[in-house]
Amino acid sequence: MPNKVSIIGAGMTGSTSAHWIAQQEIADVVLVDIVEGMPQGKALDLQEAMPVIGKDVSIVGSNDYEETKGSDIIVITAGLPRKPGMSRDDLLSTNSAIVKEATEQTLRLSPDAIYIILTNPLDVMCMVAMKAGNLPRERIIGQAGILDSARMRAFVAMELEVSVENINCYVLGGHGDSMVPLTRHSNVAGVPLNKMLSAERLEAIVERTRKGGGEIVALLKKGSAYYAPAAAIAQMVEAILKNKHLIVPVSVYLQGEYGHTDFFFGVPAQLGRDGLEKVIEYDLNEEEMESLNKSASHVTEVVEQAKI
Repeated sequence: MPNKVSIIGAGMTGSTSAHWIAQQEIADVVLVDIVEGMPQGKALDLQEAMPVIGKDVSIVGSNDYEETKGSDIIVITAGLPRKPGMSRDDLLSTNSAIVKEATEQTLRLSPDAIYIILTNPLDVMCMVAMKAGNLPRERIIGQAGILDSARMRAFVAMELEVSVENINCYVLGGHGDSMVPLTRHSNVAGVPLNKMLSAERLEAIVERTRKGGGEIVALLKKGSAYYAPAAAIAQMVEAILKNKHLIVPVSVYLQGEYGHTDFFFGVPAQLGRDGLEKVIEYDLNEEEMESLNKSASHVTEVVEQAKI
């Protein structure tokens, strides 16, 4: 049996995630959305592209959850997108209800599935899914730091005119404006960023990384980023289904790592066939730890606000 991934929410991010997954022939895909005809149309269009690119995967669209039965991975992208001027936290109450229902409905059909959450505010929505499904922490992973780190890598590449393949950047913390780009641990072909960039230019890149999602929202006027978030989803799906033991920054439920516990937070984690395998703990200096604690405080405040 081929691997099966169901994506709840067939908007721009969900359908683009399906595109990346199908293009890389990672798994069969089911797209689910409440809008009649929309997931079916997108799935059919994508299915008709497979002969062109020579990939043998199945893509199905549906307006109910029954098609998701037997999924290895459930990706939840459903929720209201940000509008200009909105923070990720502004979406709290509406998206909590959407994620709760999606988790409950899919879990009854795929009791062993691993969940990848993309809906904002990300760290809190992971908690909503975990509680709704009464799931162990290994099976709930939020897509956050991969995207934020990719944005930082892109900005460094543009600044230095160096291939993105030579750039390694690590962004931890909450998926929001309090995220923590680790400039000391980031490098270009092994050379620390602070040796390649002036303090002023490095700070500008850090700030642009923190505001990266908002910058795109402001430019688009309607909707939010979807190409890069979807590519990050595909990378996570591939790491899990191929048991790659890949270490990437993602949002996971902490149990004492980095001095924090009982909430989801962006940290380096190893992903494999069972989902979260382990959390990698960097040796952070006092300034980095202070920034991480500040970000953690913001996440816990939003969790308390959500009354989960």
